[in-house]
Amino acid sequence: MRVNFTYYGHSTFMLSHGDVAIVFDPFFNGNTWNIAEPKDIKCQYIFISHGHSDHYGDADEIGKANNALVISTAEVAHKASEAGLRNYAMHLGGKHDFEFGSVRLTPAFHGAGIPGGHAAGCIVEFYGKRIYFAGDTAFFSDMKYLNRFGQIDYALLPIGDNFTMGVEDALLAASLVKASTTIPIHYKTWPVIDKDPHEFVNALQSQYKQAGLVVAPGTTIEL
Repeated sequence: MRVNFTYYGHSTFMLSHGDVAIVFDPFFNGNTWNIAEPKDIKCQYIFISHGHSDHYGDADEIGKANNALVISTAEVAHKASEAGLRNYAMHLGGKHDFEFGSVRLTPAFHGAGIPGGHAAGCIVEFYGKRIYFAGDTAFFSDMKYLNRFGQIDYALLPIGDNFTMGVEDALLAASLVKASTTIPIHYKTWPVIDKDPHEFVNALQSQYKQAGLVVAPGTTIEL
């Protein structure tokens, strides 16, 4: 099935198939890539990896405008509920089926951005495509087990350093995940995470013989 991937910079992206769309970490206001505004986003689902403002972002505005379902950890889902949004609460290791496929929450070693919570990533099955979104995370060795559910078609890994993995650790992570294609994210939004995605992709090929793909912010590709 045709699945489109739109990258808005930082960790914000959308998966869409026909009229069904899910936006991830919807950070638009304050996102220095300035690709889109919350009012431009049409979706039925929102996935939020954790509660930091550059990831929870504009979920309240987008959720209300679209009557979208927020999918996240229980603590972030509660935050969305208090804002009047429809929500579905999950937690690490859990999987749930939705009309588009499924979402499985994976660990992410990072601050939760919300009291009592935990940062997360996810493996999303979206109309036949299996995508690992690492969220904001440090490297952790159990990444080697993420493909036990089946071959991961695309892995989205942060490379910016300082707040998350840098290029070196992201390369090691990619070598363990073994996705068919790895897409670098979470870079160049601010000077402190000014890393080169092409450096990552080139090193991934030369060091591990794995495919990487730089998707320029503002670009839509077919997965």
